Amino acid sequence: MQQNELKKSKERVKKITHLLEQRFGIPKRERETDPLDVLIQTILSQNTNDRNRDRAFQRLKRRFPHWDDVLEARAETVIEALRPGGLAKQKARRIRDILRWIRMRYATLSLVPLQRMSSDEIKETVGKLKGVGPKTLHCLLLFGLKREAFPVDTHVLRIGKRLGFIPEKLSAEEAHRWMVPLIPKEKSLSLHLNLIRFGRTLCKARNPQCSSCFLTAVCPDPR
Repeated sequence: MQQNELKKSKERVKKITHLLEQRFGIPKRERETDPLDVLIQTILSQNTNDRNRDRAFQRLKRRFPHWDDVLEARAETVIEALRPGGLAKQKARRIRDILRWIRMRYATLSLVPLQRMSSDEIKETVGKLKGVGPKTLHCLLLFGLKREAFPVDTHVLRIGKRLGFIPEKLSAEEAHRWMVPLIPKEKSLSLHLNLIRFGRTLCKARNPQCSSCFLTAVCPDPR
């Protein structure tokens, strides 16, 4: 990205962040989050919606109160617990593989040791695991470890392209790298959550509510 283009994009994102906060407020972090819970929830969110993800996670936790229980159980039992989230067989295998890796590496089923690592070290280490892509990594950093990181999900990617701060040709994976220099300082959580809220209430995938949108002044293509 050339310097002039970078400056314009940063100003656009800064303005959008401000307008979103004016309308929706500044989101607050949850006080207590378990990094491993966040990682598993994010894996369960792949290729499904939040409702199905939450149902699958709640069923998993009810059936297996401790992560050790997931490893000790029969694979078919874990798959059945994850059924509401879709791709249950694939997700069960990935979750169990990740849990085995964590236990081998840290001698405990916890990701608290990651707190001693830099964000780049975490991306390098955890990013090697199958099923852990850029969005999952950034969710782990942002929500599980309370770092500055910006997950690009389907809502964020769609809205970013509509509002002109993510190029149309970029994939979600590429957009994670693209957004790094654009996020205002300490605004990753706010922008991420407010963009999702904006996408669910106004800038919907189908029939966006452009006539009542408060971002038309910064939208390059209002309908």
